[in-house]
Amino acid sequence: MQTAMAPTQPKKKHRSSQSSPSHYTLYVEMLGIKPVIWRRIHIDGRARLDAFHHVLQAAMGWDDSHLHKYQIRNKHYGIPDPEYKDVGWDMLDEKKYRLNQLLGVGDTCIYLYDFGDSWHHRITVEAIEEVADPNVGAGDAWIEAGARACPLENVGSPEGYQEMLDSLENAPYDNETKELREWAGLDFDPERFDRQAANAAISRMLWNGWIKIGR
Repeated sequence: MQTAMAPTQPKKKHRSSQSSPSHYTLYVEMLGIKPVIWRRIHIDGRARLDAFHHVLQAAMGWDDSHLHKYQIRNKHYGIPDPEYKDVGWDMLDEKKYRLNQLLGVGDTCIYLYDFGDSWHHRITVEAIEEVADPNVGAGDAWIEAGARACPLENVGSPEGYQEMLDSLENAPYDNETKELREWAGLDFDPERFDRQAANAAISRMLWNGWIKIGR
């Protein structure tokens, strides 16, 4: 079992050139759940926000069955829809923006997944490094480390998931807990993060062209 790791101290450096490959180190933590669920992701800074969305989904363990958006310096990025204006979101098209356009070292943003259950993820840029050889590391993404399993889809909210964890720990033999285990799957382990499987999912998306980074 991996223990939680705090973000490393960011190196002081400006955003990379938008056209040149760059190596972003990102610390992603899910808000509202203790102990923290976190991932450390490496990705080319030229990744568009829509491609980064798919990397985040694979890294965390979500199945991309709900809506999402980013909030960066009071602006919202996602899939535009006129209805979002009713809740005060002037949604910018995520396909038109890259990480290295919007985020520098030490910057943070919020990634919201599932507008009903409201899973908030805080993303911190820990480091940016230029890529000397464009044939090595350009257009790539992978997970260095992480801890704890992703919550289950449709569990209700961070509060609902926390209640489920409390039931599994404090009342493991109750009928309600038994029903939760059956619903979650008998092999569900909230402490397990399968980094190999997450990296394999990202590699498949890159290999088959489902996501393209730096193009």
